[in-house]
Amino acid sequence: MSAEPDGPEDRLRRFATIWSRALFPVTATSLTRPEFERQLQPLARWLRDALDERPFRAATGEAVGAALVEAHCTEPEALSRTLNVVDAYLVLYCGAEGEREELRARCARIQHAVAAGFARALRTRTLAEQEAISRAALDARGTVAEALHASEARFRAVFHGAAVGIGIADLEGTVLEVNDALVRMFGGLEHHLRGRNVGSWTHPDDSPHVWKLYEELVHGEREHYRVEKAFYRPDGTVLWTNLTVSLLRDADGVPQYQLALVEDTTERRLLNLRLRYEATHDALTGLPNRTLFFERLEKALAAGERARFGLCYLDLDGFKTVNDSLGHAAGDRLLVEVADRLQACATAPGEMVARLGGDEFVALTTGPDTEREVDELAGRIMNALATPISVDGRELTVRGSIGIVEGPAAERGAAEVLRSADITMYRAKHAGGNRYELADPEADARAITRHGLTTALPVALERGEFFIEYQPLVHLEDGSVRGAEALVRWLHPQHGVIGPDRFIPLAEHTGLIVPLGRWVLEESVRQAYTWQARHEHAGPLRVNVNLSPCQLTHPGLVSDTVEILERTGLAPGALCLEVTESALIGADEDLLKPLRRLAEMGVDIALDDFGTGYSNLANLRRLPVSVLKLDRAFTQGMQHYPVDPVDLKIVEGIVSLAHSLDLAVTVEGVETGAQADQLRELGCDTAQGWYYARPGPPDRLHELALADVP
Repeated sequence: MSAEPDGPEDRLRRFATIWSRALFPVTATSLTRPEFERQLQPLARWLRDALDERPFRAATGEAVGAALVEAHCTEPEALSRTLNVVDAYLVLYCGAEGEREELRARCARIQHAVAAGFARALRTRTLAEQEAISRAALDARGTVAEALHASEARFRAVFHGAAVGIGIADLEGTVLEVNDALVRMFGGLEHHLRGRNVGSWTHPDDSPHVWKLYEELVHGEREHYRVEKAFYRPDGTVLWTNLTVSLLRDADGVPQYQLALVEDTTERRLLNLRLRYEATHDALTGLPNRTLFFERLEKALAAGERARFGLCYLDLDGFKTVNDSLGHAAGDRLLVEVADRLQACATAPGEMVARLGGDEFVALTTGPDTEREVDELAGRIMNALATPISVDGRELTVRGSIGIVEGPAAERGAAEVLRSADITMYRAKHAGGNRYELADPEADARAITRHGLTTALPVALERGEFFIEYQPLVHLEDGSVRGAEALVRWLHPQHGVIGPDRFIPLAEHTGLIVPLGRWVLEESVRQAYTWQARHEHAGPLRVNVNLSPCQLTHPGLVSDTVEILERTGLAPGALCLEVTESALIGADEDLLKPLRRLAEMGVDIALDDFGTGYSNLANLRRLPVSVLKLDRAFTQGMQHYPVDPVDLKIVEGIVSLAHSLDLAVTVEGVETGAQADQLRELGCDTAQGWYYARPGPPDRLHELALADVP
């Protein structure tokens, strides 16, 4: 098997080769296939450019479709083969790595643009030919009229040699003459046309305007008109035409005859209908696609103030597992079966089902009672998915999460409705899946805010919007300040100061926690060195910095910490890294190895939130920790008297165990003097909480530390 092309131009030429091989057999051209391939190469480059253009420009794809018509690739099969090649190979040979999902969506839009450009160019070309014929016929109208009187032979030559259908009728509508082209259009039987009255050629799709124009013409009120009109052939099939009718007058200007020029547009109309169907329906399932769904949704939302709508947004739970384990072919068969079941659920008037892409489907219902109907529709969908689906001999259980949006039609736009349904669907998925949830405006607002914060995080770090507050660590025995815990905050331009409980989970989810954590570590270590350099007489002040689980697994943890300590000049013993107990439950040696190396350097490791992770106390012996930080839950029970003796025994036992393992004990959440006294009696070493100080700027810690110096 030959190697893949190396450079972008090689890949582009490969794409053009595939395209030319598909298109050449159905193209009327005198070129050889290599010459035809070279003719397609500029068009292939246009397609590649359209894939990369930001923002997307449909004009480039439309230009490709028009160029195909100009190159005489006018057969419907030529367009079909072009769309298939673009769908299968454009992203593969011309797309950038890592953007496949976005490029697939752009590729679909390019196909629609190519098809639109092709259809428009083909119609323009046909209309130009027809206009030329019409102009010739109109210019020759006087000559034809005179020829009817003076030279029948001369007229016959023009009449029968024309490529378009021509018919002549009197002013009462009786057909007098038809040419061969018109006879062929109507099935090849001349007697079905000659002598027939024009008024009998009505069709249900005729608009009243058509026959109004006809009446004006035969009464001499207009010279000609042009319309699109359908006719029934003798065999019952429909003939679609572009019909141009002109009035023929005698030498004195008196109306004598009507002349009809008929162009058969049936195939072009069928092509346009096919292109429209392909552009608005999913190729795999046959369901309406995103384009058609948005058209229907926008129409439903514009139905008036009294109209209502209901929408179910469905995403299959665990569908990726099917693709990964059984292959994409099995996944496609599963989607087809799901689509069939969904379509069977939405058969009432005003209901429709569409596939948005992947394993996402939507069901829409409209009417006066959608609040009840959409709930019933969601129930039918869940019941339809409950029966296992057989794929390749395996019974697959299908689960789905549904977000429901229902309400008055005139209040929101289509994009807002779909966004609310999407958010609600993910809320159902996060709640365990296989269920449906109703949209909640407050939950939507929280999700939108959370998304906004997530997208703003990288820029916030670059702009320096984060800052650090420090909460003192106080020695319980003498009340002296021994250091502080560094607590990061976000000064958001719109939302003000945001606490870590809101943005740290988002940073962990996006991976930004690693650069953010390194910044916090560097700033905190630099601040600790400043404390020591400016206030040596106050004693060494230690800084505690929190590590997230993502930072623990980052390969640069040890090297970054060493580099920061060496660059700032801070002694390792002045730094304590806090790791939550839950992050170390069941930790293997690979995870503990970086912490061991840091501990061997002299950096203290604190086990944060101790007592909340249900860890085995025996595991403390193998963890490289030197400090236990008791969770604030242990101090909350000491706020009121009498103190529960069980709480006291638990804390006393933990302190005794920690000291027996040479571990110091720090307590969080100390809010009263009685708590501080009780914890000192129980043997705790250090504490922090609002009783001593709230988190604040670093200068306040200097003041507190200096206040302890006699």
